[in-house]
Amino acid sequence: MSSAAEHHRSPPTDSDAILDALPNPVLLVGPDGKIVDANIATEAFFDISTQFLKRQSLKELVPFGSPLLALIDQVRSSNSPVNEYKVDLGTPRMGGDRQVDLHVAPLTERPGHIVVMLQERSIADKMDRQLTHRSAARSVIALAAMLAHEIKNPLSGIRGAAQLLEQQASSEDRMLTRLICDEADRIVTLVDRMEVFGDDRPVARGPVNIHSVLDHVKRLAQSGFARNIRFVEDYDPSLPPVLANQDQLIQVFLNLVKNAAEAVVDLGSDAEIQLTTAFRPGVRLSVPGQKSRVSLPLEFCVKDNGPGVPEDLLPNLFDPFVTTKQTGSGLGLALVAKIVGDHGGIIECESQPRKTTFRVLMPMYSTSTKHNDQSSRADLAGKPSPASQGAK
Repeated sequence: MSSAAEHHRSPPTDSDAILDALPNPVLLVGPDGKIVDANIATEAFFDISTQFLKRQSLKELVPFGSPLLALIDQVRSSNSPVNEYKVDLGTPRMGGDRQVDLHVAPLTERPGHIVVMLQERSIADKMDRQLTHRSAARSVIALAAMLAHEIKNPLSGIRGAAQLLEQQASSEDRMLTRLICDEADRIVTLVDRMEVFGDDRPVARGPVNIHSVLDHVKRLAQSGFARNIRFVEDYDPSLPPVLANQDQLIQVFLNLVKNAAEAVVDLGSDAEIQLTTAFRPGVRLSVPGQKSRVSLPLEFCVKDNGPGVPEDLLPNLFDPFVTTKQTGSGLGLALVAKIVGDHGGIIECESQPRKTTFRVLMPMYSTSTKHNDQSSRADLAGKPSPASQGAK
């Protein structure tokens, strides 16, 4: 295993390439407890370069008294592999609650050396939570349809009656009739926002350059609500197009950036929002109703250095009417989750003080996904797809 910098100096071996292609962190620990080597995924997990990792002892990276250290001693003495599940490797620097499954084995070719593989539990847990988010979104769709039919019509009558009363009311009573009209309008506005969830028409998707979307969102933010906030960009320039609807992606990231801006507004000159893109080929999702697992290799993140999301809200953050804002409706993130779900992707939030990350994983565009998307949209519309029409 070698760092990315070392790869530039000498061609990687086949074993280097294989280990660096793995999505799970793998590291080699020497007899003295120091890290001898690590793959690229380890760099991402600990947020440290391989060159720096090689100067560290493992006990300097994991929590004090971590079970991982005891497992390494056990493997070294028994010379046999050991697995341990749901071990917390979170530290203040990496962030709390980093649960992993540990696979520890001796390297027989090098006595005293131990191979450690980490598999982060949160990936599987996040997939399960995403399905819960989609279930919640379906409940909101049903609620939106009911609200549209059962509430807006009576509200129109209430508002009309208040306007008639206002014509003959005294100045004091006019304040009350005006209050009735204003509150009726506010409820109608809320219902109109809810009706967006009831729009189950298929989304027209195609190849979208995510960097163009993020640049557009950044310009909009800097010309308005994020005028005094510093933006940091870390983009993968070789990223392939995402299979998406560009207007809806702009809506998603504009909402996420606006939330981030509101979270850091009290930090003054220290306020910072990071926009990052990366290719993560190891992420695949099992979707109900589909036999094959869906690949979600494109990762887009919006990060801020605000105070973070309260821990008790994190599991339900994308549910409707859940919000950290005193004046918020709690529908913004629910709509974001619906749009991302309609695109076949997932969204998750990781948060601790000074580091909150909203991560969006989405499928990339290819000719095969284009054909499948056209076919599915045609099926939903009850019409033959262009491809099927051409086959006749």
